[in-house]
This record gives sequence, structure tokens and C-alpha cells, in this order.
Amino acid sequence: MSFSEADVQGALKNLTDPNTGKDFVSGKSVKNIKINGNDLSLDIMLGYPARSVWDEIRAMIEAHLKAALPDSGSIGVNVTSKVVPHAVQRGVKLVDGVKNIIAVASGKGGVGKSTTAVNIALALAAEGARVGMLDADIYGPSQPAMLGITGQPEMLDGNFMAPLTNHGLQAMSIGFLIASDDTPMIWRGPMVTQALDQLLRQTRWDNLDYLIVDLPPGTGDIQLSLAQQVPVTGAVIVTTPQDIALMDARKGLKMFEKVGVKIVGIVENMSTHICSKCGHEEHIFGAGGGEKMCAEYHAEFLGSLPLDIRIREQTDSGKPTVVADPDGNIAKNYRQIARRIAVKVAEMAQNHSTVFPKVVVQNT
Repeated sequence: MSFSEADVQGALKNLTDPNTGKDFVSGKSVKNIKINGNDLSLDIMLGYPARSVWDEIRAMIEAHLKAALPDSGSIGVNVTSKVVPHAVQRGVKLVDGVKNIIAVASGKGGVGKSTTAVNIALALAAEGARVGMLDADIYGPSQPAMLGITGQPEMLDGNFMAPLTNHGLQAMSIGFLIASDDTPMIWRGPMVTQALDQLLRQTRWDNLDYLIVDLPPGTGDIQLSLAQQVPVTGAVIVTTPQDIALMDARKGLKMFEKVGVKIVGIVENMSTHICSKCGHEEHIFGAGGGEKMCAEYHAEFLGSLPLDIRIREQTDSGKPTVVADPDGNIAKNYRQIARRIAVKVAEMAQNHSTVFPKVVVQNT
């Protein structure tokens, strides 16, 4: 044998994962190194879903090892992903069947939060994750229409509901439970928070890696109560570049900080307008606002998205951009943002509560 496991580890210490910016060894991705004569095989287990780039990562690692270990024979690299649970704010009960909850929020309405949320969810699912969508906007549920889902959930065991599914997502919304699309929800705050708690905890989520929660816009009592009751791994803030939207986005960011929820990052929606006739692109709402806010609050700039008529048309038809045009540039943007969110979540502290057995003390 002309090389050892230490040589393989040493070679991979010099190779950076393009998605995390860390080498594969310090990222704890290298598993099961096996050397048979001059032949080598190993597993790379990523902590984030990345099915679309598995082949790219495999080829990169194999080429790097070939160059670093000139005496090697065949090199086999198996790339997979495994998502684990991460810590949430203290004192909040976890949700059965859900590893991580990502809240998508905005300081004000009209910034494209729900459209961004559903496309992020679909992008994570396209990358191989098990994903759910909870429509927490009780007053204005939009996810049923965006996902093209009709009908009511099936009741299970009397107290639980089965999530409805489409495009590979498990979904739950108050919109599935009301009589018609034009039925108004004339509820006070406590009723809203109670309804959300029931939607969250009385849905039989099936082994989700991520549950995306589309929060109602704003930063009032309802939003604060929801942020305190939902066990959130991290929050994504959606804004537009204009000053008034950024002012409200800052309030949303501070709200999550107040209740101990980590900020995953900020998405700038409607960053540029693309003319449907000539393709001309311009910053009609201003430029650089999202990045400036990120620098101000030491948050991650997750990416920007255009104001494009196709996004609206596709979402209104019940087939959002990621599934309607998966090979297009806008879907690519959503996938990059979703992968960045998953990488940021993977870097957060893990939740080890499921590792330890529950101890029950009884009087006999």
C-alpha cells in the first residue's frame, strides 16, 4: 500500500466544499475510508440537501485525490446528504415528525414573502430533502392556491390531520379548513395563535427535514406570539430594496432576536425589474438595500430575486417557478438561496435531545 488513511485525510483537508467554504475534513463530511491495495473508496456525507450538485462534488473530489495520490488505482466516492435536527429557542416544545423549522417572515406585506417561501420549500425538496409547508397566515392563506391544492385534510385518530401533498411537499393551511376562498377570518389575536398551534401540532408531519412556515406579515402581537410558540431553528427575512420595506424588515429581524430565534439571513425580492418585452433589467425599487442591511446587522445576504411577470403567473397557476421552469435562471436563483439556507442551518448547534432516552419515574 503506497498511501494511508491519513494521506487521504490530509489531501481532503486541502479541498474546500464550494457550498460551505470549509474543507471536507473539518466539515466532518468524510466517512468510511477504505483502502484495498491501491484502490480507494470513501463516503462524503453532506449536512445539507444538494442532490443537483452531488455529481459535481464527486467528480471534484475524485480528481483532487487522483492528483494528490499519484500511486492510487481506482477511486470511488459516494456522495449523500443527511439533515439532522438543530437547536431552537429555549422553553418551546418541539414538533413530532419535524427536524427543523424555518420561519419565512417580512416586516410588511407586499414584498413577495409567500412566493419566496413556497419556492424555497420546493427548491429544498428538489435537492432531495423531505419538506413541509405550513401556511401560518391565518387572515390571508395563500399557499393552497400557490401549491395548486384543493380539498380538506383527512382526519387521523380523531385528533390529527394528514397533510395534503403536491409537488413533493406536505402542506397544511387554514385555507384547507374554511368553506370557500372568499370566507374572511374575523378572529382576534388569541384565536389566531391557537389556530396556528393546532395546525402545527395536530398535523401528522411525516419525517420532515424542514418545515417552512410562511408567517403573516408584520411585527405585532400576533407575530410575536407565533415566534414565541413555534420551535424555530432559524428565520429568513424577505424584503425589497426600497427604504420603507427595509425599515420594516429591520423590525422583523429585531423581533426574532428578542425571542431568541437565530437569523439565517435576508432575501432581497424584486431586486430588479426585467421587462417582459425586451429583457431590459433595472433597479426600480433602489439598489443594494438588502446587502446594506445585512452589513448593518451582521446577517447573511442569501441572494436576490427579480420582479418578473413569470414568477407571478406561475405561482398563480398553482405551479411555482421551481417546478414550472426548473431549468430556468430564476429557479436556479431559488435553489442557490435554498441551499445557502440549508448550509447555514447545518452550521447551527445541533439538537441532541432525541439521542437521549426519556426517563420516566413512577410510583409502584
